[in-house]
Amino acid sequence: MALLKKKYPSVRASTLMETLVATVLIVVIFMVTSLILNNLFSGSLKENTRNIDMRLEELSYTISRHRIKVPYDEEAGNWIISASQDRPGSVGTYRSSGGLYKEITLQARETGTDRIITRKVVVRNEAPSH
Repeated sequence: MALLKKKYPSVRASTLMETLVATVLIVVIFMVTSLILNNLFSGSLKENTRNIDMRLEELSYTISRHRIKVPYDEEAGNWIISASQDRPGSVGTYRSSGGLYKEITLQARETGTDRIITRKVVVRNEAPSH
């Protein structure tokens, strides 16, 4: 202790009250920071739809290759996926290719919430000849 007083003569000791106030301030700052981080991480986990987006992309690919017949339903975890033709019998003609196409809607609905993810797929009306 004597060595410290010789090296730093202007440093004073803190009172017990100053130490308690500093400790309370540090604890409050830590609590606020942890609440903010908890809110950020829980929000990002709730909004994570990466797996269902990947499954919808797989289904759109297989539907466009005529490997799945429409209408189609499946369950993936807590999501219910359905594929249907928007307006049965309605087809569009594109001038560039002259082929007939139909529009398929892929819809994923999360059970227990109101969240819905929708994708549209344009598919050639007849199966490709190989």
